[in-house]
Amino acid sequence: MIALRILLMVAGVLLLASAVEIPLHELWERIQKARRKAESGESANNETEAEPKPMNWRRPLTLVAIACVPILIAGSIVVVPSGMGGVRVSQVRGTLPGTLYPGVHYVTPMIDSVQTFDLRDHLFTAGILEEGGKTGAAKNQLSVQSLEGLNIGLAVTVRYRLDPNKLASVEAHMPQPVDKELVPPVVASAWRELAPQYTVREIFSTKREEVRSKAANIITHKLGEDGIVVEEVMLSDIQLPDEYAKGLEGLLLKEQEDDQLGVVTDIQQKQVKIAELQAEAEAVQKVKAAEGEAQSRVVEAKGEADAMQYTLPLKQKQIEQSKLEAEARKEATIENADAEAQAKVIDSKAELARRNMMADAEASRVRLMASADAERMTSEAALLNKSPLLINKIIAERLSDKIQVVMVPSDGKFFFANDVFKSMAASPVMKQEMDSESSPTAGGAH
Repeated sequence: MIALRILLMVAGVLLLASAVEIPLHELWERIQKARRKAESGESANNETEAEPKPMNWRRPLTLVAIACVPILIAGSIVVVPSGMGGVRVSQVRGTLPGTLYPGVHYVTPMIDSVQTFDLRDHLFTAGILEEGGKTGAAKNQLSVQSLEGLNIGLAVTVRYRLDPNKLASVEAHMPQPVDKELVPPVVASAWRELAPQYTVREIFSTKREEVRSKAANIITHKLGEDGIVVEEVMLSDIQLPDEYAKGLEGLLLKEQEDDQLGVVTDIQQKQVKIAELQAEAEAVQKVKAAEGEAQSRVVEAKGEADAMQYTLPLKQKQIEQSKLEAEARKEATIENADAEAQAKVIDSKAELARRNMMADAEASRVRLMASADAERMTSEAALLNKSPLLINKIIAERLSDKIQVVMVPSDGKFFFANDVFKSMAASPVMKQEMDSESSPTAGGAH
């Protein structure tokens, strides 16, 4: 919208410039024409005969009328910036009620104007300041008197802003600028009215917050009636008179010493009480320990007595139980002896039966062996009757296990080794060996 306003203003100015340029250009041409005629030396009669035409003002006036339109439109557009507030001021009716907040607004051109105010927070500082670690003087000195009549320097900061609902009243009735003309005297007046009600000590330490709170209420009330909203009143520093500051410093040191002595005294009294309480506690503990020990002994004695009451019957029962166990062991021993005797009888009977059975078994075996030997001898006798040469084989096998016997037919037919045996039997060496081997056997037999 600001760009549109600028464009309209530029357009109006250009049209006005064009309206002014047209008669100026025509006037310039007439001057140049007259100059040329003067240089050509024409007579004055001819000049009177050729009078110039009158200037045409219709076209410039039309351009002026057209130029007024965008200028008036641009003048009717008002833009209130962010953080600001505006009030309409009419040339006819004066200050109009109502606040124009940030944005675009339309007013009557050439009659109404807009007066803007900053609605953001402002800071007013009065009194001493601290800059770079050194105490300096602010622009607005604020010195007040206490109840004792001593001058005190104050460093006060007030944060405030204009009430947007009362901008018309501020514009119509307040001196401008209001923050420079109204706030400083109101702040100074409030502190100077309040300070004489308190002593220096109260303002400096004991009732400092109370004084600040009351001053803030007074300033807020006075400025609020005039359309200024006070956000906060801060008391940052207090400058005491030099003599009073020295005396107060000494007094504070004495108070600190007094407080320190009081603290030390309290600590010592508490230590004494603690020692007394500890002694009482130890005595009570000893008494309690003695009482507990006595009670424990009484309880132990009662326990032993009760235990004896239960122990005697228990021991009697143990004795009776021992007697019963001895009788039971005796009876068990007798029963075991009877059982062992019966077991031995049973074992002897079993052994006799076993031996009888073994004897019967041996007799049966002998009978079987005898019958088997009889049968074998019968079969051998029958076999020897059939083959008498078996006697020699049997004798040879029993003589030595190294002798090998070969059974051949008695007639020697169809046996390939018959001639070999015969030649061997006929040789003297063989005969000698056979005699040497047969002689011990024969001797042994005899």
